[in-house]
Amino acid sequence: MDQKYELILVIVNEGFSESVMDAARSKGATGGTLISGRGTAKEEMLAKFKVFMSPEKEIVLILTSKDKTDKILSEIYDKCGLSTDAHGIAFALPVDDVVGIKKQIKIDEVVEKEKKE
Repeated sequence: MDQKYELILVIVNEGFSESVMDAARSKGATGGTLISGRGTAKEEMLAKFKVFMSPEKEIVLILTSKDKTDKILSEIYDKCGLSTDAHGIAFALPVDDVVGIKKQIKIDEVVEKEKKE
């Protein structure tokens, strides 16, 4: 079975979820879900690499069509990656089944049509 969707997960320092969503939307994402979290990196490891990371994290979940994933991930990396203040990491996982997004699919189709006009 060919997956049509992927779930992008982005972990950033607290306060950067809107930057993630701005980057994702610029490449076709229509929305996401934010979860608050807390990092568990050891202080001595961070000091060794001279990296400051806030323990308070935001996790952004973005369900998107597979054909948009690479562009979205690339833009998130450019705007919110480890070399930015967001200190973000992002990855995608395949999604086998999706329910409850028929309305969203129609919204995506309208947005794409408007972009072409």
